[in-house]
Amino acid sequence: MDANIQNGGELSLPQALLLLATNDKDGQTDVPAVVLRAALAGAVLAELDLLGAIELQGKHVRATGATPHTDFQHQLELIRDKSRPHTPKRWVSMLESRAELHRIYEGMASLGIVERVGERHLGLFRTTRYPEKDHAPEAALLKRIEAALGGGSSDPRTAALIALLHSAEMLGKIFPAADQSHVREMANDYWPSRGVAGELRMIRLADAEAAT
Repeated sequence: MDANIQNGGELSLPQALLLLATNDKDGQTDVPAVVLRAALAGAVLAELDLLGAIELQGKHVRATGATPHTDFQHQLELIRDKSRPHTPKRWVSMLESRAELHRIYEGMASLGIVERVGERHLGLFRTTRYPEKDHAPEAALLKRIEAALGGGSSDPRTAALIALLHSAEMLGKIFPAADQSHVREMANDYWPSRGVAGELRMIRLADAEAAT
């Protein structure tokens, strides 16, 4: 399986986050690349956490010994094989990957959710965009998130996605009327989203220091 929809026909958290971060029409991402890569790494951790493959023990992320079927086996093996445990923020930093971003895009393209569009510039450089092809998966995501934000029932997967979107500063752009204080509390209570927020905070501090 290559970044395919998991069992039951539901998008994985990395797929869902990437789909919501991509402009439907032109296929460009609506957030800076560094933010998207960090958020995607957090979504991978969240996916493995929901599957019961990893968990937060104290301040460190550890494998549980469970062996679920997952498209993120590579990341799970990295966590299992590390001789020293790491914090969520450290794992977000270690798992950030442009290649993983494109792998997930390509998986959604193979499913007909997005369309792969390549462009050449001056005959030398190639850029790839992934505009939406089938709106149904994103529409279902938006409906679930809207219901959860409106006080309806929220399953763990939707709650995790909301927390990750908030940490990546994407939720307010998609749902500007959402109660940000409530969402902030959700994000602070969820360790993968705290890892994303911590990594982005360090990136911003490094950028500010480099600019001075």
